[in-house]
Amino acid sequence: MMSVNYQFRPDLSLYHFAKLKSQLKDSTLPVIPLLKQALALINQRLDQAFYDGADIRDLIYGRAWAMDQLMSCIWQRFDWPDERIALLAVGGYGRGELHPKSDIDLLILLKDDDDTRYRQLLSDFITLLWDIKLDVGHSVRSLADCEREARADITVATNLLENRTLVGNDALRTEMVQRLSTECMWTSAKFFEAKWQEQITRHYKFNNSEYSLEPNIKSSPGGLRDIQMVGWVAKRHFNATTVQDLLAEGFLTETEMRILEQGQCFLWQVRYALHMISGRAEDRLLFDYQRQLAVLFGYLDTEKRLAVEQFMKRYFRVVTTLTELNDVLLQHFEEVLLKKDEEQKITPINRRFQIRNGLIEHLGDEVGNEVFERHPFALIEIFLLMAQHPEIEGVRAITIRALRDHRHLIDEAFRRDLRASSLFMELLRAAGDVPLQLTRMSRYGMLGRYLPEFGHAVGLTQHDLFHVYTVDAHTLRLLRFQQSFREPGKEKNFPLAASIIHQLPKLEILWLAGLYHDLGKGRGGDHSELGAEDARLFCERHQLSKRDTHLVCWLVENHLLMSMTAQKQDISDPDVIRHFAETVGDQVHLDYLHVLTVADINATNPTLWNGWRAALLNQLYTETTRAFRRGLENPIDPAEWVEETQQQALAILRAMGVDQQKVLELWTTLDDDYFLQDAPSEVAWHTKGILQHSKSSEPLVLVAAPTDDMKEGGTKVFIHTRDAAFGFAATAAIMDRLGLSIHDARISTSRNGYTLNTLIVLEQDGQVPRAAERLEEIRQELISALHNPENFPALVQHHTPRQLKHFTMPTQVYISNDPSNLRTLIEVITPDRPGLLARIGRIFVEFDLWLQNAKIATLGERVEDVFFITHQDGSPLSDPELCLQLQARLCEELDKQAREPGYPAYAVGRSR
Repeated sequence: MMSVNYQFRPDLSLYHFAKLKSQLKDSTLPVIPLLKQALALINQRLDQAFYDGADIRDLIYGRAWAMDQLMSCIWQRFDWPDERIALLAVGGYGRGELHPKSDIDLLILLKDDDDTRYRQLLSDFITLLWDIKLDVGHSVRSLADCEREARADITVATNLLENRTLVGNDALRTEMVQRLSTECMWTSAKFFEAKWQEQITRHYKFNNSEYSLEPNIKSSPGGLRDIQMVGWVAKRHFNATTVQDLLAEGFLTETEMRILEQGQCFLWQVRYALHMISGRAEDRLLFDYQRQLAVLFGYLDTEKRLAVEQFMKRYFRVVTTLTELNDVLLQHFEEVLLKKDEEQKITPINRRFQIRNGLIEHLGDEVGNEVFERHPFALIEIFLLMAQHPEIEGVRAITIRALRDHRHLIDEAFRRDLRASSLFMELLRAAGDVPLQLTRMSRYGMLGRYLPEFGHAVGLTQHDLFHVYTVDAHTLRLLRFQQSFREPGKEKNFPLAASIIHQLPKLEILWLAGLYHDLGKGRGGDHSELGAEDARLFCERHQLSKRDTHLVCWLVENHLLMSMTAQKQDISDPDVIRHFAETVGDQVHLDYLHVLTVADINATNPTLWNGWRAALLNQLYTETTRAFRRGLENPIDPAEWVEETQQQALAILRAMGVDQQKVLELWTTLDDDYFLQDAPSEVAWHTKGILQHSKSSEPLVLVAAPTDDMKEGGTKVFIHTRDAAFGFAATAAIMDRLGLSIHDARISTSRNGYTLNTLIVLEQDGQVPRAAERLEEIRQELISALHNPENFPALVQHHTPRQLKHFTMPTQVYISNDPSNLRTLIEVITPDRPGLLARIGRIFVEFDLWLQNAKIATLGERVEDVFFITHQDGSPLSDPELCLQLQARLCEELDKQAREPGYPAYAVGRSR
């Protein structure tokens, strides 16, 4: 629909259509080259106008107008036998809108069912359109066909709802419109209900979120389809053809109309540019195009934000606003069309609010001045009331509009108002679903005004594959995950977090830590420290105690501590547990931190959480709890740890009937490190397998899927074989070839020349390999490869996923020594790619190094792997020159792929 203050005027200089019409009548001139030339010139001029900054509406409507003229010229070349046929534009083209590569939706409308006399002419007409490479979507229907198919299919009815006669008898279109009217089919209520269900289904395909790494600007929530949805329902109900009609009916306010116009124009600009640079009808904002679009829209990289992140922030802010408006307008329609005859059940709450049929609404005048102008604190109070009254299902559309129209009252004076701050803290302390109310506050634009630091984060992106959501969306998802731990039934997926959250003394501390943990992003510097400072100011302004303030700030500043320790350090090492426990301080800090960490991982990326990460966090929590109970002044003695492990493992083996003497003889060949890093059940499993396999010359490979993913994490692979230089590289290459990812590797060497390797593996999609045939395949492949590990297969050359190719970064290698354990730590941060571990393992062999342990973490497009190595004699790397050579060799080898064909020339790097 045209906007209030915009009137399209065709650019008659775009092409000389009268001349084209005359040329097409000249039988001596070739038709197809003439039409192709006309199309090429029209496209060229319109595209140049886009680059020159023309009003996007002129281009979209102008292209449709130009296509109208072209269609008319082509249609009139044919000698149609009568006036019982017409050519109509329908769908988007019927609205008078056309993007560079959009389908041209045509309806050839017939008066009668019999099309015999038109059949050849129609075939020639459509063939000509195809010959000149037009993307035409066409149908040939009689009036009766239109009526029958529209009655049966809401999609057909919607497509025919938007129509224009291009050439031919317009009386046919008029009759079609009459047959499709609400008096004949699809009443306003039924049409709305069908389209609403259609939108719900469409949004579900996009996870009901406008936030996506590669959003679809047409179909994702907040996209063009949502704007069209509003237009379709309004047109069907009011028979509206202009914006003035909708304003007159009170369906739209002038503010809402302006939001729709501005949002549509921006999305039109993006879609126009996408079609141009992709050369096709591309509506997905793929990584392939996001950087190009950012440049095209004039964004530049800064020290704090990449140009593409600035562009995507604008996109997400626009679609968030459109999603909010779509919600309000469709809820308004629901009340008007579906619930108008419902019995009105009203429950008073206080002098400002009441519940009407399950929805909260303000009292007084419709626009809300009597409530929100007189009592601005009611802008916070309404959300507190919803938290206190779980029977409230939502907010009435009229009140959402009032909230939006009065949110400007939330200024610095409002934030200092004791009534407002007290109500907000009362909301955080409410027993109900606090994250749901914070999400509603965000949706209606209130949270970002009350907390400007949150407002800064709205639409803020990190251009990588790890952070799937914008900062504000991630924050709200984290809060919802925390809330979900309180709900019945979550014990299965999050048993520890679901247990701990009910023991936390003050949930408002958890909500605040979750709310502020990432709000320091996008401002330069350490986001954890910046967020902690923001949290401190909030706590002081809201008069939290010093103790609670300290806890909130500590959680924000250290929100990555637990995940980094679990994923990057050897948590079987008593010193690691002791140091972590000293940093955390006490059980209360640990409890809050665990719940926050589990929610944070789950809210960052749907693919991150798996049994292995759960097992790591559970182990770290359990061992740290034991350290607190024992007392930090009484650290565990490694010798006691070894003795305890051996005694428990021996008890298991005796129950299995294994000869104790043979067990003890075998254990004399193993160092204490082996018993420190493996649980008693694993030691028993390994021992029994080795003893049973003692007479075989083949490598021993044991494979076992976990009985409880949340406790054990992944499928365990145990390898016992003669020590060989290329053992780890061969194993990694086989795992890669099998489509498995290694998440943990623990490697020990016996005194009689054998290696004992324990790996935790998952499928590439994070699932646990379980099927018996899959486990046997893994076992047989490893046995075969480890017969001659030096002949391990060439590095796997799987196809690198398209998305990964757009995120290259220089490899970073950090080398440091762990003096307490006499080993060297190597951290490798590099783009993910097939064969990575095999490459690294081969380099360790080149340098005659021994791999003792490895922590493997894939974070979106990059890996952050930690390797614990020594010289062959067990000593750490002490020669600085050797460390520099190793660092340079790893960087050289791993950066090769960034220079291989198929990878873009640009690189993305960001400090952590």
